[in-house]
Amino acid sequence: MPGVRLQDVPTAAKKTATSKSASEYTAHHLQVLEGLEAVRKRPGMYIGSTDSRGLMHCLWEIIDNSVDEALGGHCDHIEVLLLGDGSVEVRDNGRGVPVDIEPRTGLTGVELVYTRLHAGGKFGGGSYTASGGLHGVGASVVNALSSRLDVEVDRGGKTYAMSFRRGEPGSFSDVAGAQGRKDPDHEFTPYIKTSALEVIGTAKRGVTGTRVRYWADRQIFLKDAEFDLDGLLARARQTSFLVPGLTIVVRDERGDEPVEEVFVHDGGISEFCEFLAPDTGVTDVWRLQGSGTFTETVPVLDGRGHMTPTEVERECGVDIAVRWGTGYDTTVRSFTNIIATPKGGTHLAGFEQALLKVLRGQVAANSRKLKAGNDKVEKDDALAGLTAVVTVRLAEPQFEGQTKEVLGTNAVRAIVAKVVETELTSLLTSTKRPYKQQAATVLEKVVSEMKSRISARLHKETQRRKTALESSSLPAKLADCRSSDPERTELFIVEGDSALGTAKLARSSDHQALLPIRGKILNVQKASVTDMLGNAECAAIIQVIGAGSGRTFDLDSARYGKIIIMTDADVDGAHIRTLLLTLFFRYMRPLVEAGRVYAAVPPLHRIEVVNPGSKANEVIYTYSEAEMRRTMSGLTKRGKKTKPMQRYKGLGEMDADQLAETTMDPQHRTLRKVTLGDIETAGKVFELLMGGEVGPRKDFIIESAGALDRERIDA
Repeated sequence: MPGVRLQDVPTAAKKTATSKSASEYTAHHLQVLEGLEAVRKRPGMYIGSTDSRGLMHCLWEIIDNSVDEALGGHCDHIEVLLLGDGSVEVRDNGRGVPVDIEPRTGLTGVELVYTRLHAGGKFGGGSYTASGGLHGVGASVVNALSSRLDVEVDRGGKTYAMSFRRGEPGSFSDVAGAQGRKDPDHEFTPYIKTSALEVIGTAKRGVTGTRVRYWADRQIFLKDAEFDLDGLLARARQTSFLVPGLTIVVRDERGDEPVEEVFVHDGGISEFCEFLAPDTGVTDVWRLQGSGTFTETVPVLDGRGHMTPTEVERECGVDIAVRWGTGYDTTVRSFTNIIATPKGGTHLAGFEQALLKVLRGQVAANSRKLKAGNDKVEKDDALAGLTAVVTVRLAEPQFEGQTKEVLGTNAVRAIVAKVVETELTSLLTSTKRPYKQQAATVLEKVVSEMKSRISARLHKETQRRKTALESSSLPAKLADCRSSDPERTELFIVEGDSALGTAKLARSSDHQALLPIRGKILNVQKASVTDMLGNAECAAIIQVIGAGSGRTFDLDSARYGKIIIMTDADVDGAHIRTLLLTLFFRYMRPLVEAGRVYAAVPPLHRIEVVNPGSKANEVIYTYSEAEMRRTMSGLTKRGKKTKPMQRYKGLGEMDADQLAETTMDPQHRTLRKVTLGDIETAGKVFELLMGGEVGPRKDFIIESAGALDRERIDA
């Protein structure tokens, strides 16, 4: 009945409608998607998404096929070309896709690989002992999601070619009228009865390889999906580290000027570990290598074409590079058959389990020497400052999904743990001088991290805002404020006692606290965690802020809403500010990330303009030499007279009212907020400016000496 909703129909009518609807749902309503139809219908199941990430996933499915040839020792050169017409081409000098007929299907190897799901040489047939492609769907999925895909294979002195349109084999016209230019919009003729793998030329003797060029189907992918050159370069570099000796060339021809990068690294994961490390090393790169075997039950195709459960013995090779640095950040990358597993898996779990076990054992064995007490090392203590690359190679690993982000083969955990335990124990107990010294440094670092964590936990409550009766536990030199609201409170870190005296008179004691520091604090970029915690000035700053340090830093526990560095406007003041920023970046980084660290901007000059009569004189503050010259020039042109200009060499030279007006009063002051854009770049800059290597800084000074304007030296 038109306009009548189901809930308005009487009960009897409801039953009739429901039973009729149920009877109409029969087997005829079920759809069976065959072949590549399923891929086009549900692309997200195979490539994750249809945006730029999915587009890049398709590209890496093709590249990984070439990399698998390199893993087998059959290929040492791969080229990836991003072409101006929107297509991409991948070339390798591997064995080439098989061109002969597969007997069960009657199809050539090329057509089988690019049109049938779960078809390939990686299902235990002996072609690949360890590979990234495991499910046999990569090439065929890319083909299904391409408006056009061309394959050329060099084998046996001949060059074979085959084309596909959205997964269907056939031939494109590519006639002379189109200048022979390949295009997915050219006329396409599908093969009807039999497919044809055409011979289009001859190949030089001994030359083999595969070339795949495809155009992503814009019916599938989003309009703004595009190939990410930076992501491609990063992963190409990563792959060249993981397969030593493999040359990967990436060429982008989409812009006006082609961009080309060549990656080849013979040092393998040791070189990769050094590349990833964000800090100065306290150890060399240590390699932990070994292997183990396990058995698993897998279905194997027998002679009658039936899948029979069979127990097979697998071998798992383990190769790990580890390096501890002076910092506390952890960088761990894990791979299975050179496929990145960003979410870890059994191999990473085995590594962390054994690492913690070995370090706990070594700390316990050297407890008296390390003054470790009875406390236990935790995982975060062991991982502080660690850079590691964990790789395993095995046949037919089990992943979670086609995107292969998590390794699930359970037996790998025990094998990795055993290798790490054996090899790392051997290094940490070695009597050879270099290893012995580095091992001692690692254990000291781990114990320092443990003590820092325990200290932060035990004193977390006492580091919070103290009441008037409890304030004696804070440093005596702290001039605290009355308010306990972090939204209002400010901590000024001032340079020296002379500035403190003036600042006390200039501040608003309701919400502004003062902490003086004596001279230049410790350069924590070059110092160990133990030295940092033992430094009186650094320890006082950490205690007063009250949120801990390093991994245990708790932003919510910070006692002040703003941390303001207030130093003199000279070279020494700039150096002290840099040292303080180094401390905040390395050990209290969440404060910087939250935008709660500031630098005060005190004036350099005070200009008093003499007004005629009884009118009060006007005071102008300037903050640079250039601003002062402009101001004086403007006053002269207007015929204004001024008293002798006052040049502030330090904050202690300012009167309290002058300091309050220019630097501390929120209504008039200027603050510079310290922000953190690119963490990796910031880390490199801090290491360059404040790290242990003096050479780069010396070179910079020598090279820049000629460009120095000597008149700018304030002497």
